[in-house]
Amino acid sequence: MATTSGSATPSGRPVALVTGASRGIGREVALAFARKGFDVAVTARTVREGDGRVPPRTRGAGGPIPVPGSLDTAAAEIRGVGVDALPLQMDLLDGSSVLAAADRVLETWGRIDVLVNNAYAQTPGNMDRLLDIEPDDATLMMRGNYLNQLALIQRVLPAMVEAGSGVLINLVSGSASVDPPAAPGEGGWGLSYAASKAAFGRLAGAVNAEYRHLGVRAFNLSPGFVVTESGVARGGTDAIVTAGFDAVAAAVPAEAAVWLATDPDADRFLGKVVWAPKLVESFAA
Repeated sequence: MATTSGSATPSGRPVALVTGASRGIGREVALAFARKGFDVAVTARTVREGDGRVPPRTRGAGGPIPVPGSLDTAAAEIRGVGVDALPLQMDLLDGSSVLAAADRVLETWGRIDVLVNNAYAQTPGNMDRLLDIEPDDATLMMRGNYLNQLALIQRVLPAMVEAGSGVLINLVSGSASVDPPAAPGEGGWGLSYAASKAAFGRLAGAVNAEYRHLGVRAFNLSPGFVVTESGVARGGTDAIVTAGFDAVAAAVPAEAAVWLATDPDADRFLGKVVWAPKLVESFAA
């Protein structure tokens, strides 16, 4: 395994930190690493089952929407695989909680071999149309989807450099590089969200340029169009499917993430955006 250098945890297993892991892609990624033999730290805003809430996609569309999933549930599922779990409450819009999560993992287990940046800021107005965008909402989204994730990487990188190895996997979005086929709500997506994910998509390249020679590798993984629990609760996904975007199971980017972190052949994808459905399809071939 390519990610096990550095001081050993009490269990002797490598460590993955997966953000936004109470449900959806993050939960599947966390479980996939657990099945691969990693101890897994998971972050999310929701601690207890039944407390999950997400804002509506557009302003004025009502109050917070209930969604299933929690840190408690995810941690129990990880431990059920036979490895250790470390659930950590974290909100991408709260910079102090982001740094505290990284610090807690390092204090508890002494290492982070893999960081999966899956969480994204779920802010009001992320699907607003051009003339409806509020600058404060767009700024908030940029803080959560780019600046605070940069801060998390900055906190984790020194430990990886000291260990001589480490992998970062950033879950990027096709909205950052592909023009929407229609307006938001009609099969397209909001500019504020796409712009924040475009900034986020530049982080992996910067890491590789500065730290690849020190053993740290970073990948941009595009999961495909995954209809998560939050997506179903907030609505609007049917229009995107109708526009021609095929839905992908969350297990697909999870399998791709584990392969990128553990297979030496993954280096050929450095500097590229890895399309999870195509990569996983190639495994079967």
